Amino acid sequence: MEYMTESTNRSPGHILCCECGVPISPNPANICVACLRSKVDISQGIPKQVSISFCKQCQRYFQPPGTWIQCALESRELLALCLNKIKAPLSKVRLVDAGFVWTEPHSKRLKVKLTIQKEVMNGAILQQVFVVDYVVQCQMCGDCHRVEAKDFWKAVIQVRQKTLHKKTFYYLEQLILKYGMHQNTLRIKEIHDGLDFYYSSKQHAQKMVEFLQCTVPCRYKASQRLISQDIHSNTYNYKSTFSVEIVPVCKDNVVCLSPKLAQSLGNMNQICVCIRVTSAIHLIDPNTLQVADVDGSTFWNHPFNSLCHPKQLEEFIVMDCSIVRDIKRGAGAGMISKKHTLGEVWVQKTSELNTDKQYFCRTHLGHLLNPGDLVLGFDLANCNLNDEHVNKMNSDRVPDVVLIKKSYDRTKRQRRRNWKLKELARERENMDTDDERQYQDFLEDLEEDETIRKNVNIYRDSAIPVESDTDDEGAPRISLAEMLEDLHISQDATGGEGLDALGVHTET
Repeated sequence: MEYMTESTNRSPGHILCCECGVPISPNPANICVACLRSKVDISQGIPKQVSISFCKQCQRYFQPPGTWIQCALESRELLALCLNKIKAPLSKVRLVDAGFVWTEPHSKRLKVKLTIQKEVMNGAILQQVFVVDYVVQCQMCGDCHRVEAKDFWKAVIQVRQKTLHKKTFYYLEQLILKYGMHQNTLRIKEIHDGLDFYYSSKQHAQKMVEFLQCTVPCRYKASQRLISQDIHSNTYNYKSTFSVEIVPVCKDNVVCLSPKLAQSLGNMNQICVCIRVTSAIHLIDPNTLQVADVDGSTFWNHPFNSLCHPKQLEEFIVMDCSIVRDIKRGAGAGMISKKHTLGEVWVQKTSELNTDKQYFCRTHLGHLLNPGDLVLGFDLANCNLNDEHVNKMNSDRVPDVVLIKKSYDRTKRQRRRNWKLKELARERENMDTDDERQYQDFLEDLEEDETIRKNVNIYRDSAIPVESDTDDEGAPRISLAEMLEDLHISQDATGGEGLDALGVHTET
């Protein structure tokens, strides 16, 4: 009975470790875990410190063999990148778990805790936890290297317009800013008659050319030059050039259409005024208020030029103005503008007020003009018009004066302008003193034309006090509802500057 009781009290499920004699559960090696770890290190061969490359300019990590990827701290993508650095040694063990150990964001260290298993000593499975330290090394990626070099480019877009006024370029600049098409450019260079956009890849340049074709009437030619080649791997290195030509017509230009084009547009008169240039040329006949749109392909098939340049604009004073109620329309006439009113006016040059010489003309500005108003226009009667279409016209069909827009006090308009525009960061050379005047003309066009204004991001200028939307002279202005707030939020989310920009006021 004593023997049976003695055998019952013993625990047959345990054995003694052959190294230290501690009771353990039976295992193939008959060794306790502590002794087994002292004899075998399953993490041997796995590096405990690894370097990883990081580009500070674009915030990307290097993924061998030659790609750079965007990863947030402690993200799954960054963890996969870290494990991929030790992929070969990890293939000899079984990875059970992996995760980041928190480190300071500016410590340039990434710590990954790994849990691995491996079969050792007669089939015993040993599990071990250890930390791999990744040292973040700063290295500039190839794309940022090209941006910093500024002279290394693979594609260039040369945008040109053969006009004396840059209104179309100012409008195009705002479209590029609104849709962020300038983000992939290495640099932007401004020259006398256009802009040059430099790119690190041909694909980015092609995307920009497609954008230009959708926003302004233009045509382009592409060419490429061989820089280097490798006959063994059959690879070639080219520099591509895209020459983009915008139609040589700007807003407020007076043009003369060819007889065939005028007939195809609804039997318009050949002398027309360009009221705006967007994705097409928008023309209006000042004699009948008939409007038509000419796209890029139609223009290049039937080209026409501006009859007068902006410096030939003269100031007239309105002596008398009457509205034409009954407009006679011919057969096959096109669409009539609803935003304009046809008027018959007598005008006199402000430089000839001491004479009796007056001019009679029809104008599309009948809704704006009253006796005594000042208006800008072109004196075609005393101008040398060297145009092939005008030379073939009957002189009776060429008006003496073509009025363009009502004149307001520019100084007062600048003082009351409580909005601003953003500009592209570009290199300038051979700056013309006339550029400031042309830019002010573009700002006035935005105030006067709501259609163009819808495509432009207009920001409120907090430095200018807000006044009423009415003006003593009746000059058009932009309402506050059409303006955007230009926020500048600081990086510190708890800082006073960032809260003030959001309109949040803290009390202490």
